[in-house]
Amino acid sequence: MEGQMMKASVTLKEGLRVEAEARGFKVTIDEPTQMGGSNLGMTPTELLLSALGSCMTITISVFSKAFHVDIKDLKVDVEGDWNPAGFMGTDKDVRPGFSAIRFNIHMVTDAPESRVQRLIKTAEEKCPVSDTLRLGTGITGEVNIVTEVTTSQN
Repeated sequence: MEGQMMKASVTLKEGLRVEAEARGFKVTIDEPTQMGGSNLGMTPTELLLSALGSCMTITISVFSKAFHVDIKDLKVDVEGDWNPAGFMGTDKDVRPGFSAIRFNIHMVTDAPESRVQRLIKTAEEKCPVSDTLRLGTGITGEVNIVTEVTTSQN
């Protein structure tokens, strides 16, 4: 199987509200009012935590059959430690991103604990979002500036 390039596009809508689109699906992302937003969607950092939780949930589900784990119910809670002083630049000793991220898996199953633990270990290793966060994938970018040109008509 060959590698794929995944794409998403994010457009500023109004204030701090943005719309992210990938494969025709759209998500509204915003900031709370106390951060200057209109509170119409999750923040980017909440979306990151949600991406990790959903990826872990899906990965556990995908590999559960191979480990003979019948999942009756599954939920992954994710939390991260974040200090807005890093983002706002008011404390140079605080990083703008999460200083720690933790997850807590809640699973209802009648499978033996040893099998469930092997499944969870595999999911942690195979979850693409977890892998990306743990191994610190590099990010590159470019800027394309368009200067609006006005023409006067006589």
